[in-house]
Amino acid sequence: MEHGGDAQRGESVSDFATACYNGHQGDHMRISSVRDFRDRATTLFRSDDPILVTRRGKVAGVFLPWREATLPVDFKRELFAMLTAEIARGLKKKRVSEKSVLQDFERWRKGKRGSGGRR
Repeated sequence: MEHGGDAQRGESVSDFATACYNGHQGDHMRISSVRDFRDRATTLFRSDDPILVTRRGKVAGVFLPWREATLPVDFKRELFAMLTAEIARGLKKKRVSEKSVLQDFERWRKGKRGSGGRR
């Protein structure tokens, strides 16, 4: 991805964050603690600069501003893969089976129907 929101072919989200942080694209990344990020989120979200968020001196996350109306498909795919892997790790750690998730979803769905209307 290029700085500022356009995607280059084949570059991953983590590669982009690393490249920005290392200054390979000629820009500098802002660094913010979790507390500072929380307190100044509205202001920081208006910035065009990527922000490295730290917790106790270690990377907690990266905020990448996005000005386009939609995200590139490759970016969506990688983000989806990262999120589903994280959810799978959490479910495995808590020893939650796929069957119990599906049963829980079905109970929720039936309750939603019984509550009267759609959104």
